[in-house]
Amino acid sequence: MEKRIGAIIILVKDKENVHKLNDILTHHASIIIGRQGIPIRDRGVNVISLVIEGTQDEISTLSGQLGKLEGISSKAVWAKE
Repeated sequence: MEKRIGAIIILVKDKENVHKLNDILTHHASIIIGRQGIPIRDRGVNVISLVIEGTQDEISTLSGQLGKLEGISSKAVWAKE
């Protein structure tokens, strides 16, 4: 399968599952090119942006696992072929 470039934006509203989030990201480290975290303290939200390169299945798997975490929202986009 062809690899694609994409991005995932993650909003962390509840820090209770941050350890699970980090475990998932570590497990998928092979497709993560870059990661940036920005705390927005006055809103109580942390934003994490990922730049990724992987197959559509790899990106979907990562995005799906993130979507199952309570208190954490994510959205994936990837470049058109």
